[in-house]
Amino acid sequence: MATETTKYTAETWPIAACLHGFAPVDRSGVAMHDAPAEVWDAMLGEIESVGFSLIELADSHIRPADLDPARRDEFLAIARSHGIGVPSVHLQRQSVIQPGHEERNLEYAHRTIDAAAEWGMQVFSTGLHQPFSPAQREALWFWTAQGPQDPDDPEVWGQAVSRIRELGKHAADLGLRMALELYEDTYLGTADSAVRFVEEVGLDNVGLNPDVANLIRLHRPVEDWRELYAKTLPYANYWHVKNYTRDEAADKSWATSVPSTMETGLINYRQVFKDAVEVGFDGIILCEQYGGDSLGVCATNQKYIRTLLPRG
Repeated sequence: MATETTKYTAETWPIAACLHGFAPVDRSGVAMHDAPAEVWDAMLGEIESVGFSLIELADSHIRPADLDPARRDEFLAIARSHGIGVPSVHLQRQSVIQPGHEERNLEYAHRTIDAAAEWGMQVFSTGLHQPFSPAQREALWFWTAQGPQDPDDPEVWGQAVSRIRELGKHAADLGLRMALELYEDTYLGTADSAVRFVEEVGLDNVGLNPDVANLIRLHRPVEDWRELYAKTLPYANYWHVKNYTRDEAADKSWATSVPSTMETGLINYRQVFKDAVEVGFDGIILCEQYGGDSLGVCATNQKYIRTLLPRG
């Protein structure tokens, strides 16, 4: 959870790049997870060239739990050669309450926690979102189509809390923070529900990843971003940041959004970072971007973020 003071300054705050700018599967059908060393070297070289020294390892690209030790060491050696650290893993669309896959996903999450510790990471990030629906796979922007929804069922809620608590205890035993990402139509899909959920998990090392942009991009009525952050930032221990422009009808009959830089979108991050520092946020910041030159926009955003953080 957040603390009263932070140990970082604008110059030293850990800010990582996502891997969205790189295809998880290349044109010949080879997954990034299975790619030869030269592909990893080229990717990490590009990341270095735009000014990042940290990355989040999303399992959409590389699955630490499924990489044998020799390949793990190869990846980390290449990363070090580019001055890049790997402090966090993000396990996505592997919900521990996905119907029919609960036990498989729970076991995979446990293996990913073990791998994160073996890799020397600090954060295990995940959520309750599930694989894309057919409509989401076909949409230009996946958030414009309806995806899976967590049921309004106290028993399933309780199962989710119990399984996340189990994972959180495992992470704590290995010295890892565990972060839960805000995501629509899950039990982490509104500010109040997310706060209630993490409070019921009740572990000091388990907090929220307040990715509010996941919610303000939806083409439907949404909570005010100010209220979302006011309620979730006190529980934040890791943070995905991005932004979207948004327009909507006064009567809420329609809404639209497209990705933007952090500075030009709906969320006023200048104010949000002031609020985050005030409540003691001290976690890693992860720059995300969908569409266009993802890596380039993330690089622009990193420079912007450093102008908003406390000076040493």
